[in-house]
Amino acid sequence: MNDSLWFIFINASLINNFVLAYFLGICPFLGVSGKLETATRMGGAVTFVMIIASMSAYGINALLIAINAPFLQLISYIVVIASTVQLVEMFIKKMSPALFRALGIFLPLITTNCAILGLALFQTNKGYGFLESFVYALGAGAGFTLALILMAGLREQLDLADVPNVAKGTALTLLIAGILSLSFMGFAGLGG
Repeated sequence: MNDSLWFIFINASLINNFVLAYFLGICPFLGVSGKLETATRMGGAVTFVMIIASMSAYGINALLIAINAPFLQLISYIVVIASTVQLVEMFIKKMSPALFRALGIFLPLITTNCAILGLALFQTNKGYGFLESFVYALGAGAGFTLALILMAGLREQLDLADVPNVAKGTALTLLIAGILSLSFMGFAGLGG
């Protein structure tokens, strides 16, 4: 690949944001973005899992190509992601029980977060090397966290606003998500 590391990071975090451009990882985006503190920590957990999954996917892909078994790619990625999420879940439960309760069902659901599996598949298809894969995962995690923080900040501000009853709740959340997605389309010109 001829992309610079900086371009790979900006591409994954802003131009092709996994949440607001690819619409991957929408479940935690809508479910955990009610409070800024919870959204930030969920973003950190997802970023960590993305980095581990990306590094593992790079090694697994190289191994599967060496033994001529690329058909095991998808199931191997899923096993690595599920194992990493279990590790993160045990760590958070031990270190911060309050955060563990705040994240609720969305913490184990990182396993089924399609943004993480999408990251592993996209980097493999793009032919990224080890360092490029790391930067791509870091950018994707930063973009995921940015989307969660933006949404949580807006939702917290709207809790203080006088919003008509017909627009409260899910309708307003989806409207905000749509506006955020449209605003991120403005970054499309950065790609050249």
